[in-house]
Amino acid sequence: MCLYYPDMVSDIEFLCDSDVSSENINSLMAAAWADYSDSDWESVLSRSLGFVCAYLEGDLVGFVNVAWNGGNHAFLLDTTVHPSVQRRGIGLELVQKAVKISRDKGIEWLHVDFESKYAEFYQRCGFKHSEAGLINNFD
Repeated sequence: MCLYYPDMVSDIEFLCDSDVSSENINSLMAAAWADYSDSDWESVLSRSLGFVCAYLEGDLVGFVNVAWNGGNHAFLLDTTVHPSVQRRGIGLELVQKAVKISRDKGIEWLHVDFESKYAEFYQRCGFKHSEAGLINNFD
């Protein structure tokens, strides 16, 4: 379970599987990630188990995607919070809601891959360290 302070996110609206455009997600991602390239999010989200968006006064300020294997494993992808509202618990709430989506849909294992600088964040969300392998097909 994520630890956060609800008063820090009281002005944020969290919506699961909302009607969100590629343009809005691409704008958020570009603000948060220096080397981001636009994606076709409608195509990605049509195959997702679910996703969560965070809005501040109607503007998309947070996002997380729950991808899955069609069985009992799901994967958190693209956890992002706009730099202007980071460190307010929005990311924690996004992940908590994504965990609920996966539980409600019968997912037994929820995975997340991350760079070491994000380890503390995901540990606060309840993820435990595990060994994993990775192949980068572009190396």
